[in-house]
Amino acid sequence: MLNPAVWPEPPFWLLLTGCGLLGLVIGSFLNVVILRLPRMMERDWRAGAREILELEPVDQPAISLSRPGSHCPRCQQAIRARDNVPVLSWLLLRGRCRHCQAGIPVRYPLVEALSAILSVLVAWQFGWTVELLPALVLTWSLIALSGIDLDHQLLPDSITLPLIWLGLLLSLVPVFAPDPQAAIIGAVAGYLSLWSVFHAFRLLTGKEGMGYGDFKLLAALGAWLGWAALPMIILLSALVGAVAGILMILLLGRDRQLPIPFGPYLAGAGWLALLWGDSLTDAYFRLAGLG
Repeated sequence: MLNPAVWPEPPFWLLLTGCGLLGLVIGSFLNVVILRLPRMMERDWRAGAREILELEPVDQPAISLSRPGSHCPRCQQAIRARDNVPVLSWLLLRGRCRHCQAGIPVRYPLVEALSAILSVLVAWQFGWTVELLPALVLTWSLIALSGIDLDHQLLPDSITLPLIWLGLLLSLVPVFAPDPQAAIIGAVAGYLSLWSVFHAFRLLTGKEGMGYGDFKLLAALGAWLGWAALPMIILLSALVGAVAGILMILLLGRDRQLPIPFGPYLAGAGWLALLWGDSLTDAYFRLAGLG
């Protein structure tokens, strides 16, 4: 029998292929999370409101991340396994339901493909290391949060709060970064920094510039990446958000009074910091003449 300590490391291409395929499958599940989690939250809010108001409960259709099974929202036909293969089924069906020919939004294969591509990039960066799995979990969570925020301007506590605690717990394991002190400070500083901006903006303008979910997301990123990554995350997200907002106003005619979800920009900046934080920080210092 071979000694496990001297087993050869599996081929790198096997890691990339496996993470890509896993990313496709997870991406399919993320589509379910993006679609159903806000509906589940709304159902619970309505039930809670009726209870507080002492109104009779109303029967609502059961919904969870696993029930009912995948089906066409138009004809209600169940989607068979052969029609539920990530990306490939959408292409073969030309973006339409097999039964009623209703259009299937292109966002579904896009989320699946994005999840696969980002998973491969994470695997490329981390390789066969213990940091790979947590990095994938964070990546997939950020995709789900971005999709929900784009649709509903909402960052659910059921995702952001577990991310905070998971980041803090991982900091207790010596092989992960950052250390517990940097993670705790990062979580606190991440929350308080946007909380301060929120209240300063509200006092100056009388308007609310962002939601509390943004505070919690930045707190989670601070817990995962440490307080030192926060300035870069805030700078990158603000810069990209400002450019995207200006382009939407100029090119798409978007009303400048309409709010723009900030969560996807925070998520994108946090993901970049996860993979290339040190390189980006060094590049910034060189450009600023401080390197």
